[in-house]
Amino acid sequence: MNGLVLRSAIVAALGGLLFGFDTAVISGTTEDLERVYDIGGFMLGFTVATALIGTIVGALAASRPADRYGRRKVLFAIGILYFVGALGSGLASDLWLFMVFRFLGGIGVGVASVVAPIYTAEIAPPRYRGRLVGLVQFNIVLGILLAYLSNFVIENTLPQDTAWRWMFMVMAFPAVVFFLLLFTVPETPRWLFSVGRREEAVAVVDRTTGSPEEAEFEIREIEEALAKLHGATRVPFFVRQNRRVILLAFAIAAFNQLSGINAILYYAPDIFRMAGAGDNAASLQSVVVGLVNLVATMAALTVIDRIGRRRLMFVGSIGYLVSLGALAVVFFAFDGEFSGFSSVLVLAGLVVFIASHAFGQGSVIWVFISEIFPNRIRARGQSLGSLTHWVFAAAVSWTFPGIASALGGGTAFALFFVCMIGQLVWVVLVMPETKGVPLEEMERSLGIELSEEDVAGAGSGPQGH
Repeated sequence: MNGLVLRSAIVAALGGLLFGFDTAVISGTTEDLERVYDIGGFMLGFTVATALIGTIVGALAASRPADRYGRRKVLFAIGILYFVGALGSGLASDLWLFMVFRFLGGIGVGVASVVAPIYTAEIAPPRYRGRLVGLVQFNIVLGILLAYLSNFVIENTLPQDTAWRWMFMVMAFPAVVFFLLLFTVPETPRWLFSVGRREEAVAVVDRTTGSPEEAEFEIREIEEALAKLHGATRVPFFVRQNRRVILLAFAIAAFNQLSGINAILYYAPDIFRMAGAGDNAASLQSVVVGLVNLVATMAALTVIDRIGRRRLMFVGSIGYLVSLGALAVVFFAFDGEFSGFSSVLVLAGLVVFIASHAFGQGSVIWVFISEIFPNRIRARGQSLGSLTHWVFAAAVSWTFPGIASALGGGTAFALFFVCMIGQLVWVVLVMPETKGVPLEEMERSLGIELSEEDVAGAGSGPQGH
């Protein structure tokens, strides 16, 4: 594999590490937030959801600057947002200021979920694309594990009144590293071609391909795809032609969150406490969950370009049903009367759940969404998928504590179980395989190739987002 391609993919994927760290770090601070800011369960849920509201804004706003200013410049902005959000959250003097900085960090997460996979998909050759875009997901779960580990270490080494603040502020250090490393990687050739900077684009292709023949083929593919848009300014998005890929992106993103994954990541220590674990044991068990997440993601990345996206999703869906069904039964059977044995069953159920997610949905979602949209609407398509993902994440994470408290953990896990039956049906009957298909050929294989009539109307028709 070309060294520059690998380095570029790793650097972009560090945005995913910050994404994962920011997602999980708050799990170790929920009790401190309730104590310091004197808030109850509903307000805690809203405080946690503040970052998710930021991710919705970030995902919604990401595509236009990514198309106008380039993928790389937007990645620089993400590094700044993470840095400011981390320091501000840790230093906040009151609840509202804390939520403002969590919101800013959330914008960074939302933008990263759009732009990091696009950057990697556009710079990677087809035969390595699944694994390289999958590096984003690998770094997300690595960030989650590092957040759990960091929380555990800080909780056991620093005084309680300052420990929770440092849990947020440590993220400022990797944010600076990410920002500096971006100076070592190029802009993507597809974006450079799209804005008429052909000489720079050709230079990048020459540096990222293995031979002159491969470079010539890639340049021809990109230019042929862009030639269809000659004279167009911004093609419509919400049109019949794009209906299939829009529904595919919406479905995989919605099912991702209807599994309950983000609610479980945010509230993992609280779930273990519900099952009878002490504070220190709950934090340590969260680290175990993060480690399993990382190992299962590594396993998926070794096979995603060999066995394909659909098979990973199928295996993950079966694992969801087994684990969520078992967790629902355990919570219904032992709710309020947990013993050592039943607590072990909860840990085992969550381990299987996390492994199933990491091997299936977690490793596939960002690869799949970045692949199915054609060049002309890829940024907006990725934005739609990320927006859907974060809207559902906010809804599920905000309502999970209330449902678990009012109706019991068994009901919450049973609802997730029912949703995952829907995902299994969708994978079997609807989801296409995208393994190894060049991005410029994807629209032909999905039946969404731009017609001459579409091109003619692109410059003057209504503009979608």
